[in-house]
Amino acid sequence: MATANLNISVTEKRMMNEAEAASYCGLLAKHFKVCCNVQPLNLGGKVLRYDKRDLDRWIDSEKTGDADNSREAILSRL
Repeated sequence: MATANLNISVTEKRMMNEAEAASYCGLLAKHFKVCCNVQPLNLGGKVLRYDKRDLDRWIDSEKTGDADNSREAILSRL
């Protein structure tokens, strides 16, 4: 029997359009517009993109009640 190797490389996107960002956050696009306070980056003209890292910070702040849990903030509380 013949064998085959499949080599697939997937590059994760950091910048997303509005529909992709809404999907990433698990929201419908209409709900994303209302509840997400992350500002998209204007990459020229009408090209707006959401940074995955900004979305992650927003989601984390919603989970923790806006507590600043950065390394610097934790150290300053010690």
